[in-house]
Amino acid sequence: MANKALIAGNWKMNTTLDSAQELIRDLLKQIPPDVNADIAVYPPFTVLYQLGELLKDSVVALGAQDLFWEEKGAYTGEISAAQIRDSGATLVLAGHSERRHVIGEDNETVHRKVMAALKGRLDACLCVGEKQEQRESGQTSDIVQSQLKSGLKDVDPSDISKVTIAYEPVWAIGTGLTATPEQAQEVHLFIRKLLKELYGEKAGEIRILYGGSAKPQNAAQLLSMPDVDGLLVGGASLDAESFAGIINAAGSSTAAWGGKLPYMKNRA
Repeated sequence: MANKALIAGNWKMNTTLDSAQELIRDLLKQIPPDVNADIAVYPPFTVLYQLGELLKDSVVALGAQDLFWEEKGAYTGEISAAQIRDSGATLVLAGHSERRHVIGEDNETVHRKVMAALKGRLDACLCVGEKQEQRESGQTSDIVQSQLKSGLKDVDPSDISKVTIAYEPVWAIGTGLTATPEQAQEVHLFIRKLLKELYGEKAGEIRILYGGSAKPQNAAQLLSMPDVDGLLVGGASLDAESFAGIINAAGSSTAAWGGKLPYMKNRA
């Protein structure tokens, strides 16, 4: 683990404007000014601009949950990287398991979104992970490798510091199940080795987050693993006290990651 873990909250299809603003105000009150963690939230599109105004000059970065791969055009219901940046957000998720397995996005679609994010000056969080039946049949490494290599295809080494990886075992998302710290570490180490094969020493600039029913009660254990650089939090990020508890667990953990996050203060 690193000097600073990254704790990111994915709000999914939750909150309206009033509840989103209340959640952010409550969260900001509970984050100590000297917090030793990087923090981000991924709210719904409908509240990005207003939350961007609330989060100006704060320690919390703002992200969107998805984007389309084209810059503009006749794509009803989609949103571009430029529109996301215009809202005040500087981050975006790509390939979240629910986009893959509920909406039906394939590896090529996710790859196009990663490239669109980087071209549009957004930092991308590429999500990878296996279903329960794939883990049980010993396919975890194959699935993760396929998703990772496809998602990062054509990403230049000069841009790789703008990418975060989130390992999300699909069987542990929204189910209450959580990978043990040892299970998470095993896959994170596998991912780190793959990244080093692809990007050499530049791989040290990439953080690998764990996502899957992370909560205050298990955050410290997960973050104690040497290759877990942070957490992508779902349901627990919708409660300011719970999310703050995870952030505080990250801030008190020892770390080894020495990279930088240029986007955390980059709203230009």
